Amino acid sequence: MSERKRKSEGRSGAEARATGAAGTRSPVGMVLVGVAVVAVAIVAWNLFSSATDQTARVPVVIEDQSPENILRLAQPIERGSAETPIIIMDFSDYSCPACRQFATQVKPLLDASYVETGLARFQYYDFPIVTNFPNSFLAARAARCADDQEAYWSYHDQLFRGQDAWSRQADAAPTFEDYAGQLGLDRNAFRSCLRSDRHAETVSANLLLARELSVNATPTIFLNTGEGRARRIEEWTNASQVGALIEEAAQRLGVSPSN
Repeated sequence: MSERKRKSEGRSGAEARATGAAGTRSPVGMVLVGVAVVAVAIVAWNLFSSATDQTARVPVVIEDQSPENILRLAQPIERGSAETPIIIMDFSDYSCPACRQFATQVKPLLDASYVETGLARFQYYDFPIVTNFPNSFLAARAARCADDQEAYWSYHDQLFRGQDAWSRQADAAPTFEDYAGQLGLDRNAFRSCLRSDRHAETVSANLLLARELSVNATPTIFLNTGEGRARRIEEWTNASQVGALIEEAAQRLGVSPSN
């Protein structure tokens, strides 16, 4: 057999083996191809959603960060008598388990004994830590969307009750809309608010104010009596100790129950 013929036969054999290998796909290879296709589809969907979804889910940039402007923008949600100078300031994150503990175990006692009697006011400030809890900023906005319909505190309570469910979801917006419906709110109006950037600036200003006050954990509770710098309450888990501080301030300032 000539050298040319042997080389030709060698190439034909190699080509046949290559064709055979290419024509036979292993199960593992097919799975890897399937995973790659799904991954590409998810990325494409995320890009599409980012381009079409106008829902504000992270803090926005506030150009003027002067103390005066931050104080103007960082409006808390408040309950209680506007006449009392004693204010309980709560910087919290709706995704934070410790914040849920304060909201469900301590705050109700303070409300009953001091807020509803007119001795103190309660102010809630948003401090959503989105690096730890991606749905936190949206939750803060959702509560303020509920406030547009005068349902802030009932929605606040619902967010903490349902924390274990929505805080782990990839997208909590549908759940937040369901909560609005369950609480009897105008669901379409709520959805229109949530699926926009409404209240994003206010929540972002709350964050900046918290940092100005050296808040670095949630919840952080202050007692502000108007006598100087607000006092940070370290033992916020103990309603009796918080109450004692309020009573001392009320006696010192001559504040009496109004109800």
